[in-house]
Amino acid sequence: MSKKLIELKNISKSFGNTMVLDELNLYIRENEFVTLLGPSGCGKTTILRIIGGFETPDVGSVFFDGKDITKLPPNRRQLNTVFQKYALFTHMTIAENIAFGLRIRKKDNEYIREKIKYALDLVNLPGYEDRMPDSLSGGQQQRIAIARAIVNEPKVLLLDEPLGALDLKLRQEMQYELIRLKNELGITFIYVTHDQEEALTMSDTIVVMNQGYIQQIGTPESIYNEPTNAFVADFIGESNIIDGIMLEDRLVSIGGKSFECVDTGFEKNEPVDVVIRPEDVELGPVEGGQTTGVVTSIIFKGVHYEIQIESAIGITFMAQTTLNFPAGSHVGISVIPDNFQIMHKPQSEDEEILNIEDYPQGQPL
Repeated sequence: MSKKLIELKNISKSFGNTMVLDELNLYIRENEFVTLLGPSGCGKTTILRIIGGFETPDVGSVFFDGKDITKLPPNRRQLNTVFQKYALFTHMTIAENIAFGLRIRKKDNEYIREKIKYALDLVNLPGYEDRMPDSLSGGQQQRIAIARAIVNEPKVLLLDEPLGALDLKLRQEMQYELIRLKNELGITFIYVTHDQEEALTMSDTIVVMNQGYIQQIGTPESIYNEPTNAFVADFIGESNIIDGIMLEDRLVSIGGKSFECVDTGFEKNEPVDVVIRPEDVELGPVEGGQTTGVVTSIIFKGVHYEIQIESAIGITFMAQTTLNFPAGSHVGISVIPDNFQIMHKPQSEDEEILNIEDYPQGQPL
């Protein structure tokens, strides 16, 4: 297992009277692709800026490779940042843009020429040295911004929603490019986004945030399949989130009907959040279902149909299936025990879910 490279200890940060981060603890390992994921205003960009040295925490410390860098300026940190707006110099050629940091560091011309060629080959834009930024597409400009960052050989690359301005096809292409670059360069990527698909596609580790707190840390698979709470389940992928009562271990009541599940450790008759992924809602003949319902809408999504069903127990279910059930159809609805995710209801709206000491079992940090 690779060593810790960056560690944030007891970080708090406010802007005016607004607390953005509250005693946050987080560590990131060498050569990881870590994504900070959450809605606008959750604190993810503030974390990135604190790591980069563009913001100073009110309380707490930032460690890089075991050394306290909390008060170190950005230009003395072994990292580079790629922003959403690219920030290319429009009056400079591509070669001059890429060479900018190297010239500041007073590298010789031969070294700079070699590095420019290396960086352009790496981002699949060889021969673009003499082009101007405004002659490139958005995706090409983003690649040049990445080339300019990696040419300085940082240990860490910080990426602040770098694909947000691109259209869907370009975004998807750049996701694969970033994965390839991370694997080829062997450096740590810290990526900020509110796009769940980007996080699931690219990350080794996802840090899900809300209201300045870390909600869950884990692999894309564990975050999706075993969300810690209803917020994570709702933010990562689509979910049916239903009020339920945990009657006893392995038995939950939804809409007055009992369903077997595999969850334990709840109080008897404890109110809970029940999460069921749409792909886990099984539809079939009425007589074969655990309950029944009527299809109220159906949308074709290309690889599956998205179907809304008003059930006999008063719950509206969303299902994703390759089978076509026309609106008005009566169907049976079933969910196997393993596909219920039972969660404690939070005690308060901004309840802190996670500290550095109690990461969920099985997450990779």
